[in-house]
Amino acid sequence: MKPKIQVTDNVKKEQKKTAFVTTYLILAGLSLLISILTVIDLDWEEHISIRRGLLLFVSGLLFFTCLYLTINTLFLHTTTGRKIVKRYKLESSDIYDISNKQVSAVQALFCCLTGLTSICYSCSRNILKTSHYISEAYGWFGAAYFAYDIWSMYEVYTAKRDLIGGRFNRAVGGDGWAERATKWAEYLVDNAVIVGHHVFIGGFGFLVITSLRGGLGDCFFGFIYLMEASTPFVSLRGILSKIGLKNTPIYVINGLMMLAAFFVCRIAMFPYVIHLYSKSIKVDFISALHTLPRGCLISIAILLLPQIYWFYLMLVGATKVLKKSVSNNNNLRNFEHN
Repeated sequence: MKPKIQVTDNVKKEQKKTAFVTTYLILAGLSLLISILTVIDLDWEEHISIRRGLLLFVSGLLFFTCLYLTINTLFLHTTTGRKIVKRYKLESSDIYDISNKQVSAVQALFCCLTGLTSICYSCSRNILKTSHYISEAYGWFGAAYFAYDIWSMYEVYTAKRDLIGGRFNRAVGGDGWAERATKWAEYLVDNAVIVGHHVFIGGFGFLVITSLRGGLGDCFFGFIYLMEASTPFVSLRGILSKIGLKNTPIYVINGLMMLAAFFVCRIAMFPYVIHLYSKSIKVDFISALHTLPRGCLISIAILLLPQIYWFYLMLVGATKVLKKSVSNNNNLRNFEHN
């Protein structure tokens, strides 16, 4: 009788964990609803107050965290999820990483919607002065993503460390405060660059959009938001690699779409925005560059140069993948011919 009781208890525990999916989804939905209600009564060009902003930040933190936990629970505690995990031989760190990438893709889509709204509204008016409240609103909401993602990446990091250390099946919450503090310290040291990037974008970038813009309109910031258009393809590439589909046509197609989106939204958009600016002040492109403040030119260089370098690395990687794909197809044809 004892084994049956144990099995029944395990089933009940799994059912309870599966039920959390509904709770997480409800909380995520409520956080989005609260965000919409927070700004729905604003005029198009009204600014976001600190009170509204803090509410948007808390809502964003709740939304991204609950979405991440929902995906994790679907993988770990549902029949379909466990089948996927078994089929693709996923470890816990893989599941956390895939969940992280999916949330990143959702955040990128939100950024793109924000950017398109700002561009459609502001660029058709006075591109230097016109603003739409959605830009500041998502500045608050999106800043929460960077805070969430630091924690989410920590979850992925510790899952990988525990797997290597042979503690894959240890129950969550088994660590003491001292060990958790040590893990956090190691995580921050090992991931100093990406964590620093998140702090800088989530902090300084947030301040620029909400208060340090110097009266500039949202037309330009809309294009900055659109820089995230390549992120869903980057996330999908990582997921395809995790599940062993790196040598498939869908991986190649996704890679090409990622390159196109990256080039258009992270490189080509800079000269295009300067072209819009030159038209607005009725001078040629070069003259428009000379009118920009030195700080603005430095900021453009800081943003643009890394994008060019990363695009170069992507091109090198894509070339290798395409060559390998062509080579595999030729070998297959030769085999079939023989």
